[in-house]
Amino acid sequence: PRVVQPREEDHRYKVEHWGSWLYIITNLGGCTNSKLMRTPVDKMAKANWTEVLPYEKTTKLDYLVVFKGHIVVNGRANGLKMCRVLEMGTGSSPPKVHDLAFPEDCYDMFADHNRVFDTALFRFGYSSLVSPSSVLEYNMVTRQRTLLKETDVPLYDRTLYTCKRLFATAKDGTRVPISLVYRKDSAYGAGKGPSPCMLYGYGSYGMCIDPCFSSKTISFLDRGMVYAIAHIRGGGEMGRDWYEKEGKYLAKRNTFTDFCDCAEYLVKGGVTTPDRLAITGRSAGGLLVGAVVNMRPDLFRACVAGVPFVDVMTTMCDPSIPLTVTEWEEWGNPNESKYHDYMATYSPVDNVGPKDYPAIMVTAGLNDPPGA
Repeated sequence: PRVVQPREEDHRYKVEHWGSWLYIITNLGGCTNSKLMRTPVDKMAKANWTEVLPYEKTTKLDYLVVFKGHIVVNGRANGLKMCRVLEMGTGSSPPKVHDLAFPEDCYDMFADHNRVFDTALFRFGYSSLVSPSSVLEYNMVTRQRTLLKETDVPLYDRTLYTCKRLFATAKDGTRVPISLVYRKDSAYGAGKGPSPCMLYGYGSYGMCIDPCFSSKTISFLDRGMVYAIAHIRGGGEMGRDWYEKEGKYLAKRNTFTDFCDCAEYLVKGGVTTPDRLAITGRSAGGLLVGAVVNMRPDLFRACVAGVPFVDVMTTMCDPSIPLTVTEWEEWGNPNESKYHDYMATYSPVDNVGPKDYPAIMVTAGLNDPPGA
């Protein structure tokens, strides 16, 4: 075994081998969302790395899938999954580049099992808030795609539904994505007025909540509701800074204010009204909905909190509880006054007051230690 590059603080990189080159996804040079570089296999030191694709702040690179004649770069662009195909040729000149196009405004996709090296066929999974999970093959030469398999959903007619992507503007000017799905014949879909709405959020640990298909959502839609996902800060949809600089520690309140701003945007946009707006979240998402009903109880009619992490101060101040110490990496160490005082401003249990709260349903469990 050979070390490509010794460990360095704050340096992240992933390596794939193609021909006589190593292709490297790296955050070198302050590229927070990473860029693609390469180096000869016999000159692996960082000083020999050269840029393959220019860095784009709105594009986050995650991993590579390597074929004999192509490399597929997988990541996120403007908050949605993306695939960028590099036509490698001999590797002696810059590759030709094209992106896979997807038919819907909001969707989820991922590279499936691609175990054949000498092929022009890239296999990937795809779904959306309307389209059930499927597996497709994309011919990287002809740019044609073939549907191999799609999950059968009994009695489901996708032509009745549509999804779209919106952007709310947070109070600090940040644009926050919202994924929306609804029946075309609902009040909102038919342009007849606002509909009841279920708004979901998570916004922690850098986790991305991608707009994928769920048969459970259909029961909402068939009752005339709109289902929405707020891709708020604290998640990772818009890149690493969306979490690391703007959604944790002393910036954690952005998660909660973003969610309120998304709710207000849906109300102002005629999607729903406060008296017909329900919200839901689980675990850290339960903390989210617990915090926002304290901040804006007037904005919501109902709240469903699943195994919610609501007693933040007690939990974070007790290192004997499983996971507490590791959770300090998300919320901060309350032994430091700046984190202690900041957490106290949003901890749901510690901010309950004499307010006209929405209806709240809470479920508990034994398999989520921070939330149980």
